Amino acid sequence: MADKQQRPRVLIVEDEMLVFMLVEDYLDQLGYDVVGPASSLEKALTIADEAEMDLAVLDVNLDGKQTFPVADRLVARGVPFIFATGYGAGGVPPRFSSTPVLQKPFKCEDLGAALREISAIRSA
Repeated sequence: MADKQQRPRVLIVEDEMLVFMLVEDYLDQLGYDVVGPASSLEKALTIADEAEMDLAVLDVNLDGKQTFPVADRLVARGVPFIFATGYGAGGVPPRFSSTPVLQKPFKCEDLGAALREISAIRSA
């Protein structure tokens, strides 16, 4: 495992604290550090604009508000991300059709595979 200071940083945008804690645990197991949590759209937008991060995991729905404005800001910054949702890929606008979507609930290995996929895109 890489030195903690060199671990990639992943923003978690999630409004369910138990889900956040599970994803945080998965990320630690996979060798990532966590940025966040961002449990509201407003906080997610601020963190997306200001924090240092390498990747992000976005819940599509935060207390009834969609996180697509956060995704737009991450695109502008060149930060790759994945969506995590109970709605499946059908709940994602066409402009994000190439973005991986993890169907909730997901396993640690599914998250790892999705993060490796978007990491490869970033380093290409």
